[in-house]
Amino acid sequence: MAYIEAVIGRYLHLTVAGVQQRIFFEEAGQGVPLICLHTAGADSRQYRQLLNDPEITKSFRVIAFDLPWHGRSLPPDRWWEQEYLLTANVYAETVERFADALALDRPIVMGCSMAGSLVLELVRRNAEKWRCVIGLSGASNVKGRFQDWSLAPDINAQQSVASWTYSLMAPMSPEASKREVWWIYSQGGPGIYRGDTYFYSQDLDLRGREAEIDTAKCPVYLLTGEYDHACTVFDTQATLDAIPGAKGGRMVNIGHFPVSENYPLFKEYLQPILADFVD
Repeated sequence: MAYIEAVIGRYLHLTVAGVQQRIFFEEAGQGVPLICLHTAGADSRQYRQLLNDPEITKSFRVIAFDLPWHGRSLPPDRWWEQEYLLTANVYAETVERFADALALDRPIVMGCSMAGSLVLELVRRNAEKWRCVIGLSGASNVKGRFQDWSLAPDINAQQSVASWTYSLMAPMSPEASKREVWWIYSQGGPGIYRGDTYFYSQDLDLRGREAEIDTAKCPVYLLTGEYDHACTVFDTQATLDAIPGAKGGRMVNIGHFPVSENYPLFKEYLQPILADFVD
């Protein structure tokens, strides 16, 4: 059967940190805006099932975009003259300016992996800007991810990075979904996964600053799969314990990519959170 999805894709021209960017985004639904941020080295295709879920889109305007250098968002002009290293300030400013450009009224922000940590920085910077943040596979600081091995000329980074990320998923997650995660990771630009982990593992460190996150103004939820060995449930729980009023914890039978590796199971955790924010 031939059919056209209700998902619409467009490009937004935006200046971030003084650099002009052309950012691709997809959206579906209506209601409360829900910005979805992809993982390191990947793109917003990870959210295709959420974008096509009528139970969600009947109440939420789901918006997922590709960071510059990722997916369908090309690098900026003269990109070859610089090393790609994502910083907390540029990352946060990108999300803030994206929300402003679309005139979104206090959107919910959900991010996974590096974006699961970024949502904490977004609230710390301006809690009143967001209705709620949902961090998946994130914590105040995640050590050990920034490595140079993917740049080695004798390593096929498109296969090795994808296979490394495959190991982060639960054995019982559907094989077709795990292979889709692998496929998306196999298409990242050279050095982009490494550059993202610079933010995730080097630049962002909120340890000791968790009290600056005001959950009374913006509720914070952190969820991590029990099979995640990059950001473990213990990393996330330590962050939850340090943020007064934060909620969340362990997700069973799932790994580092809950939205894309097992969407039906993840939805069981997501829906009760979103139910509190339906207009």
